[in-house]
Amino acid sequence: MSLIESTNKSPSLLQTVWLILQKDLRIEWRQRARINATAFFAILTLLLFSFAAGPQAALLEKQAPGYLWLAIFLASVLALSESMRLENDNEALEGLRLLSTTPLAIFLAKAILNSLMLWSLGLLLLPLSIAFYDAHMELGLHQAALVLFLGSAAISAPGTLYATITSKLQAREVLLPLLLFPVLIPGLLASVKAMTLIYTGDPMQQLPSWLALLFGFNLIYWIVGGLLFGRVIEE
Repeated sequence: MSLIESTNKSPSLLQTVWLILQKDLRIEWRQRARINATAFFAILTLLLFSFAAGPQAALLEKQAPGYLWLAIFLASVLALSESMRLENDNEALEGLRLLSTTPLAIFLAKAILNSLMLWSLGLLLLPLSIAFYDAHMELGLHQAALVLFLGSAAISAPGTLYATITSKLQAREVLLPLLLFPVLIPGLLASVKAMTLIYTGDPMQQLPSWLALLFGFNLIYWIVGGLLFGRVIEE
């Protein structure tokens, strides 16, 4: 069922989100330029951090979680900016609005796609960071995957909103990280702290607190993004 056909049947919000997500996934898979560029940039960034820290093995291992999330964040700026550029170049966003698609559905589909991309990138970088920095994970892989998912979602919700705001500006590549980084500080801090506990161990049982902070950050910005996205695309 196509998105055009579904408009005649008044699809629900979840159906609309799924249809837009399917459309974007097909575009990403056919082109794969954004996926390849983002992955290459993130791996290169992770590798450069290992050289910048020098040959001190203990220091590299200690700083591995921070370098991992820095690589994900820097790569996310590239991915978020490119995703909205494609929408504006092809006027796809205007087409979705002409189909009476709600701004909330568009925002959720875009943010979910960006979250999945960043989460997949994080899962790719996780073993590489262990190899590059000679680090070890004291806790389980499922806990690391959960932190990567919550952290990726924390970047994607405000990232999608700000990428849409700056998408029509000439200096969007510069403005996006300047606007996004201050907003993401609590989410990035919680992600780094949680990942550090996964690498080094959690004898004081602090991980649930950082996960709760990440969940709260996501809850706030996914709601705020959904409420403000309509105003943003109308500008």
